[in-house]
Amino acid sequence: AKPTPEEVQGWAQSFDKLMKSPAGRNVFREFLRTEYSEENMLFWLACEELKTECNKHTIDEKARMIYEDYISILSPKEVSLDSRVREVINRKMQEPSSHTFDDAQLQIYTLMHRDSYPRFLNSAIYKSLLQTISHSSSES
Repeated sequence: AKPTPEEVQGWAQSFDKLMKSPAGRNVFREFLRTEYSEENMLFWLACEELKTECNKHTIDEKARMIYEDYISILSPKEVSLDSRVREVINRKMQEPSSHTFDDAQLQIYTLMHRDSYPRFLNSAIYKSLLQTISHSSSES
């Protein structure tokens, strides 16, 4: 679904609006790819998916995969977390739950909000989308 001009303009008003919109997340993820930090969005999305899980076995599996993909220092997609959050995760991994990565997810969300989001709003990707979408809506 193509976002409306209002929706695209709304992304500039709030990072939460951007992250709540599937189209917004896709465009932001495209931008993150250009900055070599797409793993932040992938990690955040994986955590969101984990939170919806109820089956203990599936939670264990998904938590292990998230850990290996984004937390492990051996992972090429490792996200940037402080040592306190890493310690908390390492403890929680003994008995993973759907909320094992909440602290880490918040830290990455904050990082994207503070770091990448302002650059995204000034990026060619966002500006050209804004132009294209405003232009096509003024024609209809």
